[in-house]
Amino acid sequence: MPTIVVEVMPKAVLLDPQGKAVTGALHRQGKSHFEEVRIGKRFELTVAEVTPAILEEVQTLAEDLFANLVIEDVVSVTVAE
Repeated sequence: MPTIVVEVMPKAVLLDPQGKAVTGALHRQGKSHFEEVRIGKRFELTVAEVTPAILEEVQTLAEDLFANLVIEDVVSVTVAE
C-alpha cells in the first residue's frame, strides 16, 4: 500500500529550542562541524491508492491540521517509494 509523507518544519525565522539543544549536545561530543540542527515533524499516511484528489486532500490536511502555519511550514507532501 502506498504511503504519503508530509514533512513540517518550524519557520526559519523562529527559534527551534529542540534543535538548539541537539546542536549543543553534538558540540559537547566534539561534533562541531554540525552548525545547526532543526527538528520538525513527519506524518505518514497509508492509502489504498494515490490519486491527484487524495494528494490534494492531504495537502489541505497538512495545512489545516498537521501544521500550525503561524509558526510552521509544510515543507513537502510526497509519495514514499
